[in-house]
Amino acid sequence: MQPRGIRNNNPLNLRIGNDWIGEVQFPSDPLFEQFNSMLYGLRAGMVVLRRYILHYRRDNISKIITSWAPSNENDTQRYIDVVSGRMRLEENKTIRWSDEDQIVDLVSAMCYVETGFNISRDLIRQAYDMARL
Repeated sequence: MQPRGIRNNNPLNLRIGNDWIGEVQFPSDPLFEQFNSMLYGLRAGMVVLRRYILHYRRDNISKIITSWAPSNENDTQRYIDVVSGRMRLEENKTIRWSDEDQIVDLVSAMCYVETGFNISRDLIRQAYDMARL
């Protein structure tokens, strides 16, 4: 069986709580968002990530992951270490929303931790472009 984030087209495992473009009409998962396509799930995650970075100033791997995957539900330090290693970026180095390559690297690494799958970087880039508008 595929991981929940893949089945739900929600590779960043966003919890239910917002109305999103591309949500399935009749979801079957009581806890996590479900999308019509992976692109819409990635776009929703990008919108949340943009808010984290620009509005809440969670602008490094450590700050982002500590909020995204709190320690009461996750091995947060392991998550930080894996993302940092995959990005080849120290956990406290600044991440800029305007740096598309950096955001694609971040989301790619986060999707891997969340699902165990490597999501297409082209698809992640498309979602970034959609979330910038």
